[in-house]
Amino acid sequence: MSAHRTLILLRHAKSDYPPGAADHDRPLAPRGVREAGLAGDWLRSHAPAIDAVLCSTATRTRQTYDRTALTAPVRYVDDLYDATPGTVIATINTVADDVGTLLVIGHEPAMSSVALGLAGPGTDAAAAQRISEKCPTSGIAVLQVGGSWADVQLGSAALVGFHVPR
Repeated sequence: MSAHRTLILLRHAKSDYPPGAADHDRPLAPRGVREAGLAGDWLRSHAPAIDAVLCSTATRTRQTYDRTALTAPVRYVDDLYDATPGTVIATINTVADDVGTLLVIGHEPAMSSVALGLAGPGTDAAAAQRISEKCPTSGIAVLQVGGSWADVQLGSAALVGFHVPR
């Protein structure tokens, strides 16, 4: 297995705000349903095949994964909801080394903070600038990781791309 891995961070698609719904239970808005499908299309066309998914337990992140129509095994992780960047990285550190491409579906501000925090040598400055300005719903950050998932830490990856499917 190659020591080079791909980490993809996906902010959930646009959510709705139904009256009385707790934040954790908010579903996707119609625009979010469409954009999650576009995110899946983009990932199939531009990213390596995804081997595993870590997904927040929130309704909108679960629905985002469902609407991407990706088929990789998914692990729903309570700690990815309302997570700090450190919690997201610690969760990534638990992934087995037989996973070559990992997709993490989560929330702001954690997704942009993790992308920018991991960005080290080889980072695309324009992608980093775009993420630092705004990581909109369905934003996809692509990072290259050398070595083991257990070794992922601040500054240890190259942020190589950022795409917002619309």
